Amino acid sequence: MNQHISAPGDAADPTHARPDAPQDVVRLVDLKRRFGVTAALDGISLTVRKGEILGIIGRSGAGKSTLIRCLNGLERPDSGEVFIEGREIGRLGERDLQPLRRRIGMIFQHFNLLSAKTVEDNVALPLKIERRPKAERLQRAAELLDLVGLSEKAKAYPVSLSGGQKQRVGIARALAARPALLLSDEATSALDPETTRSILALLKDINRQLGLTILLITHEMEVIRSIADRVAVIDAGRIVEQGPVWSVFANPRSEITRSLLGAIRPQLPAELAARLLPAAGAETILRVDVAGEAASSPLLSDLAIAVPGAFRLVHGGIDHIQQQPVGTLFLSVPGSDANHLAHIITFLKARQARVEVLGHVAHPV
Repeated sequence: MNQHISAPGDAADPTHARPDAPQDVVRLVDLKRRFGVTAALDGISLTVRKGEILGIIGRSGAGKSTLIRCLNGLERPDSGEVFIEGREIGRLGERDLQPLRRRIGMIFQHFNLLSAKTVEDNVALPLKIERRPKAERLQRAAELLDLVGLSEKAKAYPVSLSGGQKQRVGIARALAARPALLLSDEATSALDPETTRSILALLKDINRQLGLTILLITHEMEVIRSIADRVAVIDAGRIVEQGPVWSVFANPRSEITRSLLGAIRPQLPAELAARLLPAAGAETILRVDVAGEAASSPLLSDLAIAVPGAFRLVHGGIDHIQQQPVGTLFLSVPGSDANHLAHIITFLKARQARVEVLGHVAHPV
C-alpha cells in the first residue's frame, strides 16, 4: 500500500492551507435557518478543529442535513456565520464558492457514483472538473485506489461492486482534490454491520495518515463510539450537548443523548425492569454510572469494606471508549434500611459515580 498520499497542507500544492492557517477548520456562530414556521437550525455554534473527527448525531428531522448543506454552501443560513479555514462563506457568490468547495470532500449514504464511468474515472472526476491533465488525474486516482484497497478495481464499473466497495470509491473520490475537510453524511447507513466497521476503520486510518479533518453526520451512536474524537448532539435545531466522546457517553446530560445511547449502553434487563415499583419493596435497584478512575478501581470491593451490609451486582459491566474506562452497573440493595441505602449512595457519589434509584421490587431478584 502507498505509504505517502499527499495530505492537506503539503507544501507541494499551493491550494493547501498555510502553516499559520487557523486551527479551527470549521467555525459556526449562532447559525439559524427556518423553513416556514420550522426552525431547522436554531442558534448552532460549534467548531471542528484541525485533524479531529467530530461526530454530529441526532434523530431524523433534528437539523443535521440542513447543517451540512450550510457547511458546503448549498444552503444559505438566515443569520449567523459559517467560517471554513477562517473564511466566512455566507456572503460569497457562487463563483467565489467554487474554489472553497474544492477544500471540502463529501461522501454520501448512497455513494452517488456515475454508473457509466469506470472506478478510476469516478475517482478522478473532481480533477477533471478542475481541468487537471489526464496523466495527473490517473496518477492521483491510482494513489487513492491504493489507499482504499481497490487498485484491482480501477477499470471496473460501479455495477460490479459491493456496497462497501462503492463507498470506498466514494471516499477516494472525496479525497481527490486534497480537501481540508471531509464531510460524511450518513455514509454507513446503507451498509451491513461488518462493512460499516471496515469503512469506519478506513476513515480512521485516513484521518491518522493524512491528518484530515472529518465531520460526520449520523443517527447511530455506535458510529460515534467507533471513530469520533468529539460528539455534538443536535435536537430540534440546537446543540444540546457536546464534548469528548468518552465523557458524553459516561455522563449524558440530556434526555435525547440518553435515549440515543440506549442501544449501546447496558440497560436493566426487561424482565427486571417490568417488576420495578415506585414504593419500597424487598430490594432497591440502583443504576451506577462510572468513568475514569472510578471505573478502573475495585469499586464494589471497596464498597463492601466501607459499608458493611448486603448488596449485589445484578447486571452491567465496564467498557473502554477512547482508552477511557466507562461503565454502568446495576446494584440490588436488599431490605428497608434507609440508612444502609443512603450510606451506599454516599460512598458511590464520593467516588465520582452517578447514582440513580430506578425503583424497588417486591420480591428478591
